[in-house]
Amino acid sequence: MTEDRMTTMFFEMFTGLPRQGPGDTASTLRALSLVPGIGPHTRVLNPGGGTGLEARVIAQNAPVRIVAIDNHQQYVEEFNREAEALAVAHRVEAQLGDMHRLDFEPGSFDLIWCEGSIYVVGFEKGLRDWHRLLAPGGHLALTDVCWRMPNPPAECREFWAQEYPAIRDVPSRLRTITECGYEVIGHFPLPAAAWWDDYYGPLQQKITEFRAHHDGETDAQQLADSVQSEIDMWHKYSHSYGYDFFVMRRD
Repeated sequence: MTEDRMTTMFFEMFTGLPRQGPGDTASTLRALSLVPGIGPHTRVLNPGGGTGLEARVIAQNAPVRIVAIDNHQQYVEEFNREAEALAVAHRVEAQLGDMHRLDFEPGSFDLIWCEGSIYVVGFEKGLRDWHRLLAPGGHLALTDVCWRMPNPPAECREFWAQEYPAIRDVPSRLRTITECGYEVIGHFPLPAAAWWDDYYGPLQQKITEFRAHHDGETDAQQLADSVQSEIDMWHKYSHSYGYDFFVMRRD
């Protein structure tokens, strides 16, 4: 499979979902409540914003200004269409860009919000690189998948060794946060519904449609198998891992 075909099929699979990863409105609002001083002056960066569901939730509940970055043009366009529809486009905008190269001046933002995508740049690297983008006393809120137990089942460990070798437990993440120059304000696990209701449930339906649309195409069926294996792993071992929300303040 060529890289271009892989990219095309990947976005076909994931376009149209409510979210591009686990999350839910209640958790977004809970994390937002941990950030003090939110107001019209608050400048927010949303790297890896996808189609912008969490950004819209924030914008509808706080009078902030948000700049979102994503590397997929279709996501950016959908993000901005939805912002227009909700009448928040005057303070919420998505731009095409690369999470690895966030070319903003130091101290440009009061809050960085990143649900489910810091793995793209790496947990520690993201924390260190984004530190300079925050004004002194600024906050960073993010989600990342973490182990829930010290010795997960072998099949589960092997799966995550392939998918996300950098997965760690919560205490390890908290140490890294401190080492990177932040104070932990709060953290909490996302509920199981955050995986299924707006992500795996709709994705399961997309897999069925994708398989039918690409019947007889071996590479497409292999992609569907790969995505299905992730959902199956969650059904079997969700007690072993899950997403956690971390809210922190830079020094």
